[in-house]
Amino acid sequence: MASKHAVSRGEVSPDFVKQLAGYGLTTAEILYRRPDHRWLLQSYIWQNYDLFPNFPALKDFLAFWQDKLEGPLVSVTVAHSKLIKPAELKAVDGVLRLH
Repeated sequence: MASKHAVSRGEVSPDFVKQLAGYGLTTAEILYRRPDHRWLLQSYIWQNYDLFPNFPALKDFLAFWQDKLEGPLVSVTVAHSKLIKPAELKAVDGVLRLH
């Protein structure tokens, strides 16, 4: 059985389409207190494609967390990178030829 992420010939990956639309890979480390032991902090890593600087997908996830889960949030640290960037051009000082 094919993976849900498999792309057949001629199709474009949904993740690639998101990247072309401006989405970048966003990673958030979420620190929260355990509901059964409030003195204990635990870490959760969330990763998805999202839009900088408003992060609507992350905000939706955090709203879900606060509405449905019992572990109170302590902090959220976010890292974001656009994976599709303008091409970087570098000057070449010489040419190496192999015969």
